[in-house]
Formats: sequence, C-alpha cells, structure tokens
Amino acid sequence: MSIKLPFLKKKQKKPLNDFELINIPSHVAIIMDGNGRWAKKRGLPRIAGHKAGMDTVQTTVRAAVKYEVDVLTLFTFSTENWKRPKLEVDFLMKLPKEFLHKYLPELMENNVRVETIGDFDSLPAHTREAVQHAKEQTKENDGLLLNFALNYGGRDEIIQAMKQIVTDVEQQQLSAESLDEHVFANYLYTKGLSDPDLLIRTSGEQRISNFLLWQLAYSEFWFTETYWPDFTEEKFVEALQDYQLRKRRYGGL
Repeated sequence: MSIKLPFLKKKQKKPLNDFELINIPSHVAIIMDGNGRWAKKRGLPRIAGHKAGMDTVQTTVRAAVKYEVDVLTLFTFSTENWKRPKLEVDFLMKLPKEFLHKYLPELMENNVRVETIGDFDSLPAHTREAVQHAKEQTKENDGLLLNFALNYGGRDEIIQAMKQIVTDVEQQQLSAESLDEHVFANYLYTKGLSDPDLLIRTSGEQRISNFLLWQLAYSEFWFTETYWPDFTEEKFVEALQDYQLRKRRYGGL
C-alpha cells in the first residue's frame, strides 16, 4: 500500500499560452551542459552534439526575448575546456562564427546586443573577428543583452581583478580603505551588469563549475536532467515559472 503525501506533489505548471510576465528574472545565466552525452546516446561524435547545441542557443535567445529577460549569459567555453582534444576545441572555436553567420540577421531584427565576458584576447583570431563583428553590428541595440562567456573562468576572473586592484592601490588610484563589494564588482568582467537572478544548468549535473563565482552569491539555481540540445522553450518557461514561486530574502526574514 502506497501513501501519497500532499507536500510531495509536483507543482502544476501553466501552459505556455497562460504564462504570466510577472516576476521575470532580469538576468538569466545558463550552463549549457550535455552536448557530448547527447551525441554519444545517438552514436554520434561529440562535435555533433555541439552543433545541435548551437541551434538550441538561438531557441533560448528567442525565448528570452519573448519573455522579456534583460540579460542572458551563456557559459560557452571555459578556461578548462582547452584541455579537451584539439579536434573538439578547434570545432568549438569555429562555432561562434557559424552561429553568428546564421543568426546575426535575426539577432538584429530582435534588437539583441551581443557582448562577451572572459579572456577575449586569448581566443583564436578568426573567433575574435567573428564575435567582434557581431558586437559592432549590434552595439546600438537596446533589447536583450546576449552575453557569451568565452574563455571564461570564475577563479581566473577574481585573480585578474585582484591583480588590477593591487596595481591601482600601488599607483594610488585606489585606496585599500575604499575597497568594498561595489568597488570590487567594478573590476570583474561583468562590470555594469546586475548579478544573475536565475542560474539554469542542463544535463543533470548540480554544480557551478567555476562559473560566475562572485556573481552567483544570491542567485536562484534550477537544474534539469535535459541535455542542452534538447532544451526547449517549454523547459525555459518551466525554469521561469519555478523562479516565480520562490521567495528571495537575501539573508533576511
């Protein structure tokens, strides 16, 4: 005999056409995980998963525009990803150019602005050129900010910030006494951006993997078993609906 406990019942989600645009997270960050496992499950090479995941990026951008998110930050390539096989890394470095060639006209049409965070200068020239072109083309747009975390690592970001702070103190451009959370945040790649309200991670993993270590201090986390290439608008809305049900107290009552 099984006993059904009311407090364990799954929350009923509203259908897409009934979704209310209230309490929408201003800044959504996503760890796009599971491309390789998606491909392996289908007997395909890992790069096939990355290619499928590229189209999911645009699906998610469309959803973010539709549901009036202000900033969408996507963990695209980490500083640790250089350890992967050269063939896979080379393919990943070509994806931004392919993505932007295919979708830049739509991004322009939807008033999306492209930006990046991370060690941009260390990327291959062809990757930098494609992304910089998109930045230039979209710089006047004032809709969704599509923020690619490229060659990004949270610990590296904090170390680079500290090095610059030390230099500024030594050069008397900053006093140690004036250093607080606000000042420190202005030394990070995300200077001028609000912290993510919601972090989404796909593929079933439940860790942040060196992503936005400072900025995620009070973010809401949402995890799904879905691999990134299978992440849909419906899944995005499910995450937004779950966020709408949460109470953010920031340590208060």
